This record gives sequence, structure tokens and C-alpha cells, in this order.
Amino acid sequence: MNKENLKRKLIEEKISDKHYSLEGGLPYDKICLANNKGIWEVYYSERGGKFDLKIFNNEEEACQYFYDWLIKSLKFDGLI
Repeated sequence: MNKENLKRKLIEEKISDKHYSLEGGLPYDKICLANNKGIWEVYYSERGGKFDLKIFNNEEEACQYFYDWLIKSLKFDGLI
């Protein structure tokens, strides 16, 4: 899946964007997806830092990893 497919899927599944960012950056307490000059990053953002950073060379792998991590995290926390 690409970023647009991912965005639609999260909306369809009613996953609140208060748990994630598809635009990267350093928002507080969110799982993030970022395209940094052609390199895809997936990480947890907290207190101005990137934690558990994973790097991908293609969008599809990054989006799938992001989705799997987000869903697993939300289930673990009892939010879905």
C-alpha cells in the first residue's frame, strides 16, 4: 500500500489521527511516517525525539510496517 491507500484505510477503520502522523515531524506521543528526501522513516515521536526509528527504501514497505505497528500498539493499549 502507498501513503494515500494507507490514509484511506485508517479513515475507513476510524483510527483517530491523534495516534499518528503521516507527515512526519516531531508531534508528541505519535507513531509517524515520513519521507525524508526519498527515504521513508517510521518512528515513535515523543518529547522532540524519534524513537524506534526504522528506515525503508520504498513507500510500500514503510506504509505496511507503519500500519502493522500502529494497529498492534492500539490493540495493546485497548484502544481498538
